[in-house]
Amino acid sequence: MVIDQYEWFTIGKTESAVLVELRKKLKEGKTIGILSEAGCPGVADPGQLLIEAAHDAGAIVRPLVGPNAILLALMASGMNGQHFQFVGYLPIELPLLIKKIKELETESQKKNCTQLFIETPYRNNQLLETIVKTCKASTKLCIAANLTAPNEYIRSKSIAEWKNLLPELHKQPAIFLLQAAKP
Repeated sequence: MVIDQYEWFTIGKTESAVLVELRKKLKEGKTIGILSEAGCPGVADPGQLLIEAAHDAGAIVRPLVGPNAILLALMASGMNGQHFQFVGYLPIELPLLIKKIKELETESQKKNCTQLFIETPYRNNQLLETIVKTCKASTKLCIAANLTAPNEYIRSKSIAEWKNLLPELHKQPAIFLLQAAKP
């Protein structure tokens, strides 16, 4: 099928309203596309409910190739791409956040795996400060922000190196990758 023949729905914050329209269009036998402005629908991004509804309706689901910030960040990080784990959003409350960061660092060291996570852009600076205060100096941290944009920023450094100068990440979409040093 030619992509120009697809009918497109933008998910945004209206996923439930789009769900009603999607089910209606599926009953009509329409071909539908689900897109995201900065990600892949259903992968750390809205869309899972719509994709699930398409499967429930017996529709054929075809993912289209496009940028995926999670994989782009991993590719550019220089960290372990053979063994990694995407854990999504971390807890907001500081004691729980610190505990989770320590758990991820420990697991990374034990399994030699890269831990990937994200945060709401307006909380990025607080998350970064907590990571730098919590992790061991030898642990590597990659920050990948504004991927594929003109102001793209991707840097991998040890926690000790990050302590010297933290980037300004407020309201910038970012992915954080953590890999503890081998014991």
